[in-house]
Amino acid sequence: MTRIETTTAGSLPRTSQLIEANAARTFEDDGFTLTSTPEYRELVAAAVTDVVERQRRAGITQPGDGEFGKAMSNPIDYGAWWGYSFQRVSGLELTDNSFFTYERVESTPGNIQLTSFLDRRDRELFAEAYADRSAGIGTGRNATAFPTNTGEITYTGHDKVASDVAHLTGALRDDERGFITAIAPGSAARITTSFYETENEHITAWARALREEYKAITDAGLILQLDDPSLAENWDQIQPEPTVEDYNAFTQFRIDAINEAIKGLPKEQIRLHLCWGSWHGPHATDIELKHILKTVLGANVGQISFEAANARHEHEWTVWEENKDLIPDDLVLVPGVVGHSTNLVEHPELVAQRIERFARIVGPERVVAATDCGLGGRVHEQIAWAKLASLGEGARIAGARI
Repeated sequence: MTRIETTTAGSLPRTSQLIEANAARTFEDDGFTLTSTPEYRELVAAAVTDVVERQRRAGITQPGDGEFGKAMSNPIDYGAWWGYSFQRVSGLELTDNSFFTYERVESTPGNIQLTSFLDRRDRELFAEAYADRSAGIGTGRNATAFPTNTGEITYTGHDKVASDVAHLTGALRDDERGFITAIAPGSAARITTSFYETENEHITAWARALREEYKAITDAGLILQLDDPSLAENWDQIQPEPTVEDYNAFTQFRIDAINEAIKGLPKEQIRLHLCWGSWHGPHATDIELKHILKTVLGANVGQISFEAANARHEHEWTVWEENKDLIPDDLVLVPGVVGHSTNLVEHPELVAQRIERFARIVGPERVVAATDCGLGGRVHEQIAWAKLASLGEGARIAGARI
């Protein structure tokens, strides 16, 4: 029997106790940093131990901390993967010119740029559906306010990442390697800046600062998962729709920033998570994987995590097959084989079939089966754990057949 490794994309449902404790926290003077007490940190440590054990029982071989150490104050918050970074760097403050109040910017050929977070072509195409709360498209809400960059960005989160590392390593067995998520520079820089003259300077500053977090995670022997939905998701936030060539040039700098930030770190411990945004919307205007795969493969990482289970992107497994000559020989594929965008629990046989597709392309030893994106805040806790159990069972079925 072949062992198929399994993991998740990061966020997992928080317990009611942890949600209540988060909700009871207050913001510090800056307005976006949540207070923390020894009692709260002890609660998080216990919750991480529990969530690792639950993943283990579900058949997850590379568990994460569920992102429990990152700020989230209620069950529907989804901004922890990003908002946590605001509390770990200097140079940010709340202003009237927040990320969500960008004025619409019209891009021009050869000079494309992001408009506001909510100014998406998907929202325009399905305006009535997005406006109808009964449609269930809600994007959730953010755990913290979005600040503006007004000064030099430097890393200040050493104690926080040390806690993340300690909580996870304390929950792992000697024969397990877990992972911790961290935002990538290009995604972190999607806030307004009044300090840096250009967007590229802003991204470079984030890369320089976040490298300290990345190194702390890999130094601990853990897998670093770089969350970078900006690589694919930015496409839908540029008005008007750019050419594919311009978009890849725009994206290349974000890949370069990743490579600079992880230079010298152990490649085999670094996973890049690519997604098109986890909100439950039509996603009809997502860029196709075939248009950006070559650019994304320029990231000097050992693993790439990507959506391969949802109805908008499952068919793109053939893109990997058609471009297998471009896939580096040492790259591990981490396809999502259960989804975050539906309450349906995938049958283990379907999960196995999805795993086998990628095993035929790169070999089973270079496949780690995962979730499309974070499950926390996207599906009910009971459904999330049923999905993970199906993931574990599907991996066992695939392993027995390969």
